[in-house]
Amino acid sequence: MPSRKQLSDTVLLGRLVNGDMAAYETLFKRYYSTLCAYSRLFVRGGEIGENIVQDLMLWLWENRMTLHVADSLSKYLFSAVRNRCLTHINHEMIERRVLSHIHDRMHRQFESPDFYLVEELRQRIRTAVAELPPTYRQAFELNRFERKTYEEIAASAGVSVKTVDYRIQQSLKILRIKLKDYLPLAALLLLCGGKG
Repeated sequence: MPSRKQLSDTVLLGRLVNGDMAAYETLFKRYYSTLCAYSRLFVRGGEIGENIVQDLMLWLWENRMTLHVADSLSKYLFSAVRNRCLTHINHEMIERRVLSHIHDRMHRQFESPDFYLVEELRQRIRTAVAELPPTYRQAFELNRFERKTYEEIAASAGVSVKTVDYRIQQSLKILRIKLKDYLPLAALLLLCGGKG
């Protein structure tokens, strides 16, 4: 009886279809390294190629009952790796185009935002700041709009620097909630002195 190493792909494939794990392992060892090397002709980075081959080999086991190999198993596997590599490349290109499109839109929106949107936002910031508790509002306005340091604010209010920090952090928390529909533009304007 021939050893597993000498068995033809056809015999091993027949056994694989019947759920023979040893036949599957033989085919895996026979083709894995070569298919990984072949995948590197299409995709950069050995890890991506290896993942593609591993997925294919797992798919081969999971779909063994419905597997239809018209020609040789070798040709079937190499074609499958090529097709999966090309699909991966295509997905990467689409993803890059989508990310580039999103980046361009965001860049245009925040590089030259609509004047009326900015004015409306400034008004909403003014209103939201005016509604802060008095001690929070005072600390926030002195820091963000008059560019006073925490130490300067603490000295003028007769409180500790830690208290000033707490009041400003609480102010930001409240404003983030009130202006959530306008983030991140609101954050940008607040950092740049949103009182206008």
